[in-house]
Amino acid sequence: MQRIYLDHNATTPIDPAVVDRMTAILREEFGNPSSVHHFGQRAKAAIDEARSAVAALIGADPGEVIFTGSGTEGDNLAIRGVAEALEPTGKRHLIVSAIEHEAVLNTAKALTRRGWTVTMLPVDDSGIVSPESLRLALTDGTALVSVMHANNEIGTIQPVEALARLAHERRALFHTDAVQSAGKIPIDVKALGIDLLTISAHKFYGPKGVGAVWLRRGLRLQSPMTGGKQERGRRAGTENVAGIVGMGVAAAQVRGKMADEGVRLAVLRDRLEEGVLASVTGTAINGARTPRVSNTTNISFDRTEAESLLIALDLEGIAVSTGSACSSGTLEPSHVLKAMGFPAHRTQNSIRFSLGAANTDADVDRVVAVLPGVVEKLRNLTRTPARV
Repeated sequence: MQRIYLDHNATTPIDPAVVDRMTAILREEFGNPSSVHHFGQRAKAAIDEARSAVAALIGADPGEVIFTGSGTEGDNLAIRGVAEALEPTGKRHLIVSAIEHEAVLNTAKALTRRGWTVTMLPVDDSGIVSPESLRLALTDGTALVSVMHANNEIGTIQPVEALARLAHERRALFHTDAVQSAGKIPIDVKALGIDLLTISAHKFYGPKGVGAVWLRRGLRLQSPMTGGKQERGRRAGTENVAGIVGMGVAAAQVRGKMADEGVRLAVLRDRLEEGVLASVTGTAINGARTPRVSNTTNISFDRTEAESLLIALDLEGIAVSTGSACSSGTLEPSHVLKAMGFPAHRTQNSIRFSLGAANTDADVDRVVAVLPGVVEKLRNLTRTPARV
């Protein structure tokens, strides 16, 4: 059976160049980067090279990049680190959007148990955070605002530059979770005017188990994890040298292809959307079509339960998702679609298609050909019999 992978927002297949470089590192560079001898310094040099590549991907200086074990750890380091650093000032107000990843939402929830106040910014049915809503939410006690760069379920891009400007006017810091935008659209942390940013390697064809936080130079951050002095005292623990090097290779690879690949994927995504909407009745796109990352579409299928459709498509060799991989296995409706004001049935009948480097016109055409029959079969199974 031909299998088609359309779940790149969950994770991406690792780039062969990344595998080759990581394999060489695992075989040859076993030294501890904290050691001052030859073997340790070779490992440290490999990390420094990767740090420069990751910095280049987001328009940063290498010295501002801190490596972590994941995007989730990065969000925790950024948000908890700022919280602990600013608590002595009396500022204990955090603002996040209602459509953030669970790594941000659950971290915010944890801070409420420490006496913090958290404000959730609403979104409308476009999935976009309004700068005006942030302006109204900000107070003199606001320490940090965290709004994601691109949403993982619907792909919408937030007006981060405008939001950061408003936060700074009230002397609050601004963090953005860029896990779903890094490698898909150009990022320049200085142009965005932000203070902290989080990314994850496995979202742009790098290895799992490694991420990074960009921290604006001079910003105070109290690491929530105690230990050694690695990563300039911001992230204790012996570095994952092979993973970090793999992230660096992936960053360099995707940076060189990003513009052309973005255009190609946007064409494929639009072809998919047009085909599905034309061939399957009762379908609609969730969220604003622009601004949006080029690889993502979220489509609702009326009278079709999303989990059943996901399984049926998998049996046809087509891998999609109902939303964040970190929320899989739960029966709860999408918190993103719920925040957008959609009725309960729509939050539970929507599928995310996220394309990537290996996808082709033929993949899209097969999905469009298969979907009508699959959806019709599922609808017939759940159709209420006529009363007699």
